[in-house]
Amino acid sequence: MASILRQIVAGPRAKHPEAGLDLCYVTDNIIATSGPSGTYPQLAYRNPLSQLVAFLDKKHGDNWAIWEFRAEGTGYPDSEVYGRVKHYPWPDHHPPPFNMIPLIMASMRNWLMENEERVAVVHCKAGKGRSGSMSCSYLISEEGWKAEDAIRRFTERRMRPGFGAGVSIPSQLRWISYVDRWTQHKKVYVEREVQVLEVHVWGLRDGVKVSVEGFVDEGRVIKNFHTFSKNEREIVRGEIKKSGGFADAVTAVMGINSAEKNLHLKEAENLEKEEKAKATKNTLTNEKLHNATGDVVFRPSQPIILPTSDVNIDFERRNKAGYGMSMVTAVAHVWFNCFFEGQGPENASTDKPPASSGVFEIDWEAMDGIKGSLKKGTKGFDKLAVVWKAVDEPARGRRASVITEPPPGSDVPETGPADWRGHHYNNPSPGQGRNLGLRSETPASRDVSQASSTREEDGIGSDTEGVQSYVDGEVKGHKQVQHEKEIQVERKSGPLPTSRDLPGPEHKFTDAKAE
Repeated sequence: MASILRQIVAGPRAKHPEAGLDLCYVTDNIIATSGPSGTYPQLAYRNPLSQLVAFLDKKHGDNWAIWEFRAEGTGYPDSEVYGRVKHYPWPDHHPPPFNMIPLIMASMRNWLMENEERVAVVHCKAGKGRSGSMSCSYLISEEGWKAEDAIRRFTERRMRPGFGAGVSIPSQLRWISYVDRWTQHKKVYVEREVQVLEVHVWGLRDGVKVSVEGFVDEGRVIKNFHTFSKNEREIVRGEIKKSGGFADAVTAVMGINSAEKNLHLKEAENLEKEEKAKATKNTLTNEKLHNATGDVVFRPSQPIILPTSDVNIDFERRNKAGYGMSMVTAVAHVWFNCFFEGQGPENASTDKPPASSGVFEIDWEAMDGIKGSLKKGTKGFDKLAVVWKAVDEPARGRRASVITEPPPGSDVPETGPADWRGHHYNNPSPGQGRNLGLRSETPASRDVSQASSTREEDGIGSDTEGVQSYVDGEVKGHKQVQHEKEIQVERKSGPLPTSRDLPGPEHKFTDAKAE
């Protein structure tokens, strides 16, 4: 029974023919595996730790070591693998803080370069997204592979044919592209605190909650630094009309459209008529949708300052369902790093500082979905632009730091491990485990879900009820304050600015090397 469960859980991932375990050799020196366990209930469906250790001992003697990336805990104590384990944990379905990558690459390189018979065993939970992104990053940064070749190799070795890519989460693929650029330009990374000035959203639908998140606790935890409320948004074009209610929300989540189902039941002889009807229906639907959306600028009432250059913009769409419930119809997020979006690697290769401000843009279709999938539910908006700037205030302890890859043979620090039992694993990501469906409505969710609605109703609480933001190391309630100096975009009514109207990179930066 346990063997059957393991096969079901492994699913699309290839099984090693000799070991009979959920693992693969990405190269002769890199092994990717799902997270092993020595305790129940995980032991029933994960790689048994004892079998994994026995296989590694048999094949590689004492020439193996583990790199684990699980913020949820490894599931085993270090002593069970002879203490040969390096800890660099971050939450599932997300990329890591980029400042962690030089450490991971250097520690793997130091281990492997000492003996050509050594192997590095990487694992997360499924041995796919986190393990795959770090395997690809190593091949790119330390062995000179092209990014597309590294991604293809991992897929070929880790996945069963026809079961998709090994690394498929858009933000993790974006991080691999960052590693490629980092490698090509001197492997220099500049860590800075970042302020999110504005969030521009084109084609925003009703009931969408918008949050700004970032890493804390060495990357083990993703913190919600701010959730926009309705007094922090300006609609500059269009009108965001309320949706049809609970029935429409259920239909949207289930992906059922009765008109389309009826069309598919038509006979082949009516194909031409069907196509005409569908074309007319799509045109009317698009026109109706266009009239029900708006272009919006979200401006925080207090500065949103993240401790690293890694920024996550999170979206959740809810429709009221009555009886104190709401229907979550869309979930999406996107990670980006301001050093790379500000042409940091390219500037570093010519000894120039990275851009001190910029704009990150993305379409809805390119966003990350639910639990590492591309599934996002109903569409929440058309396009997103985030206006950001680096914060360089040495007097307040905000100083950029230049991070380079530790040289060969040097001691490479680890980040702190998560509790291996998972006892302290308490929501390391605000969206962890989130899915579509019915949810209880809270005062906070009620307020922020109105942030994209233009029509206010009686009975709605105050604009700030239950909503808090993390500002300058303290949790504070919203207060409407003037901070025009913090905003680099001219505020006025009218059409939402296009990309060329948004602030470009500024080259006013104190070189951290000179500090």
